[in-house]
Amino acid sequence: MSVVILTVSDDEADIRLDRYFRRHYPHLTQGALQKLCRTGQIRVEGKRVEASTRLQPGQSVRVPPIPMAAKPAKDAPRPLDERLVREIKGMVLYQDKQVIVLNKPAGLAVQGGPGITKHIDMMLDGLREGDDPRPRLVHRIDRDTSGLLLLARTPGVAAKLAEAFRGRDVKKTYWAVVVGRPDPLEGEIDQPLARLGMGANAIMVAADRKDKDALFARSTYEVVDSAARKFSWLALSPLTGRTHQLRVHCESLTTPILGDPKYGGAAAHVDGFIDQLHLHARQLEIPHPAGGKLVVTAELPPHMRETFRALGFVPGSTPKPVRRGG
Repeated sequence: MSVVILTVSDDEADIRLDRYFRRHYPHLTQGALQKLCRTGQIRVEGKRVEASTRLQPGQSVRVPPIPMAAKPAKDAPRPLDERLVREIKGMVLYQDKQVIVLNKPAGLAVQGGPGITKHIDMMLDGLREGDDPRPRLVHRIDRDTSGLLLLARTPGVAAKLAEAFRGRDVKKTYWAVVVGRPDPLEGEIDQPLARLGMGANAIMVAADRKDKDALFARSTYEVVDSAARKFSWLALSPLTGRTHQLRVHCESLTTPILGDPKYGGAAAHVDGFIDQLHLHARQLEIPHPAGGKLVVTAELPPHMRETFRALGFVPGSTPKPVRRGG
């Protein structure tokens, strides 16, 4: 074993030293890393550093001999049925060297779970290019919800986008068809939520603000169109990221989302309409990791297009993805 000099890549800009080592030497404990820093065995650009030091592209990192510290081989692509490869490639709306944006169909889970044998996560190897890392999920949407799903091509990009989602730098717009018409026609829903039950049977419910287990949750809504007060087309934006947030918030307005299998009760199921959740992640605006803003819009799924036609709602054209600035 000998000293190794690593060079920080563009993808690892602004990463903490301890996270950098977890990525390259996952078996090295935090305590051992801090000791190597204290004794000057780990250095950046020849200088002593702390575990919290932020790294920049092009910097050299001195790595002392570490038992069993060989850099792990890149994960090999999983064998994937060609039909699944074609299916996930058919979902791609936008891709570049940093990100991929999918239009996920309703009914397809993002990740596995009890009784789920097919999901987006198992299909991601179908989007790999050569020896590049496996794309990573940046966020989630419900199995019953259709629309935009963001992937990162590398771990560094995933970290940057995850930070953007935690802040206020990402704008998400959903379209929904609800039963009834909210009053007023636009506003903000400030309704805490709480989890009821466990596992796959758990649901989210409106909670009292004094409840110690209540989760802060806020959304905005606007009625885009309505049909004789019986149905409305809403544009919704979640300002927080709670599970099933928009579904519970629409229920709290006494206008449940049409066809919702978990929320809204009998009122959400209307004869003559497809009994499927009418919630679609329509538009996503994100700070692009390479600079500027990326805006992607997803076409409505077939069941919502049919309902829009039946109700006389006109969605208009779907703009192509655009990256501004950068």
